Amino acid sequence: MSSKNLLYYGTAEPLPERIPLRAGPLALFFEQGDLRYIKLGDHEILRRIYVAIRDRNWGTILPSFSDIHMDIRPDSFQITYMVENRHGEIDFAWKGEITGNPQGKIIFSMHGQANATFMRNRIGFCILHPAACAGAAARVVHVDGQTENGAFPELICADQPVAPFAELRSLAHQVSPGLWAELSFSGDIFEMEDQRNWTDASYKTFCTPLRLPYPVQIEAGTLVEQSIALSLMDERASAAKNPAVAIQDGIQPVTFSLQPEKTFPLPRFGLGVASHGQPSSAVEIRRLKALHLDHLRVDLPLSEPDFVEKLTLAAAEADALGVSLEVALLIGDGAKEGLTRLKKAVEARLPPVKTWLVYPLKEIFTGGSPTRQVLEAALPYLAGLIPGALIGAGTNTDFIFMQRTPPPLDLIDLVAFAINPQVHAFDNASIIETLEAQGTAVRTAYRLAGGKPVMVSPLTLKPRFNSYATGPVALPQPEELPPQVDPRQASLLGAGWTAVSLKYLAEGGAQSVTFYETTGWRGVMETASGSPLPELFHSRPSSVFPLYHVLADYGEFAGGKAIHSRSSNSLVVDGIALHKKDKTRLILANFSSEPQPVSIQGLDKPALVRALDETNAGAALLNPEQYRAFTGSLYSTTDDLLQLTLLPFAVMRIDG
Repeated sequence: MSSKNLLYYGTAEPLPERIPLRAGPLALFFEQGDLRYIKLGDHEILRRIYVAIRDRNWGTILPSFSDIHMDIRPDSFQITYMVENRHGEIDFAWKGEITGNPQGKIIFSMHGQANATFMRNRIGFCILHPAACAGAAARVVHVDGQTENGAFPELICADQPVAPFAELRSLAHQVSPGLWAELSFSGDIFEMEDQRNWTDASYKTFCTPLRLPYPVQIEAGTLVEQSIALSLMDERASAAKNPAVAIQDGIQPVTFSLQPEKTFPLPRFGLGVASHGQPSSAVEIRRLKALHLDHLRVDLPLSEPDFVEKLTLAAAEADALGVSLEVALLIGDGAKEGLTRLKKAVEARLPPVKTWLVYPLKEIFTGGSPTRQVLEAALPYLAGLIPGALIGAGTNTDFIFMQRTPPPLDLIDLVAFAINPQVHAFDNASIIETLEAQGTAVRTAYRLAGGKPVMVSPLTLKPRFNSYATGPVALPQPEELPPQVDPRQASLLGAGWTAVSLKYLAEGGAQSVTFYETTGWRGVMETASGSPLPELFHSRPSSVFPLYHVLADYGEFAGGKAIHSRSSNSLVVDGIALHKKDKTRLILANFSSEPQPVSIQGLDKPALVRALDETNAGAALLNPEQYRAFTGSLYSTTDDLLQLTLLPFAVMRIDG
């Protein structure tokens, strides 16, 4: 099974056990010390409740569990367990206790102690409300006893905390007319942030409030005790109370439906130049051409002595591929000298630059960034340097930076920001959850951009650097992967995630997106020399990664449109619907470890179906040309429905 897991999601370890629970009418799961997906019928009340230990650089200290005891009954439960969070200077231990009763009340308590003296940014509960709460009415009670009414923001809110969700004693939100879910907090002061600023599809309520200084020193022996209580409040007429909630067992078919009356232009897409610094081989160039790329991105820190060589290499690769360049200029000290060298290099080489992205070398999370200053410094050098080249700015990191310091629209042609799904959580389920928030981020960016085009650049599975560090960032040990590298890059999960990312970026209105890199363990294919750490990043030399085939299938529809589509369970199966001229193509992804039946609505003709899964991935990755020559097997539709089953973590192409 371990070899399948490597293909599924990049590591041999099995997925954590997910244990179903009930608290009266509420259904939920217990998974590795957390509560997830608390639902009342079809209404998701909360996405997750968990305890987070964050170091001085906002790094998450992963837990180790022991002494787990569970008493699970048909309509109630009690769970206790012990946890240790140890890494570097941090040594913290705590006991978790969770109960759920038949009336639908859930209490989650933690009792902890610091076993060493260390610096921390956060210790305590985090509670996630799903993004579906956007616009929902809310009632809060503040720690001073004052009450206030409000609503969850629809577009992404930059305020932190989100008004009026600050200084919280309790928070209730309307689930449906007359039915409310209330959270009560004890042990610390809680507040809410809109996590969609980092493309988490949730609103996070956490402690300690960010108005207090951090990091702070925790002395050995310090006790930390907190609890969270969730209860339902039914204000409907008595006849409507306590509706029966159907309990569904087993795997339920997912419905994927098309709404062809609503379409969106497909974003142009490109790749980043490989960070390993080696030029692509002839075979790699040939395979990259099959993606129908629009551009390559290269990052040029103008304070580094070798940036001209980086530009020269990127220009040669762009010429070989027949694409343009997207050049990110990172401007710090010595801006005049760096810009002068850049201008001379461009005038001598005339690289095919279509877009200049101008960023300060260091963006500051708490206090703005000098975007206008670096733009004003750069524009005299860039004006007319490459005729027709556009100027963009925004942020080279997470969307929240652009929210807090919008770029000067009078100086730029377009707005750009970066995306990665692993700022707050790192497990498969949390990464999948982020996808729907990408479209919301693009729509919010359009509001900030005043109608100017919006680009996402780059989009990566891991953060490229720590934008929030308050101290030195530890270097990886020789036996550790670099923090920018994720084994899921070479997995089926990475391919499915990429397909669905394209869906939400298209439906959000992104004009352009830059994914990943060309080659290497941050790219779309492995190098001829292979993985530098094959025991941690499992790939075969000269193979493509599964996401290569997704991008190739998408690239064949370049210039087309995305058809609006909807999945009945987007956390299990989702995908993108493409249309160009008289052709329609679906790319579907199964995000689960079980075969998933899918009912596709909206295809009225027989379809050619080609899967990428555990049965053929080995050959498809080693010989992508032969795999792509196979157009698929013919399947018939019945009553406008196409019934298919996707194997675990499979990606399926359907041409209708």
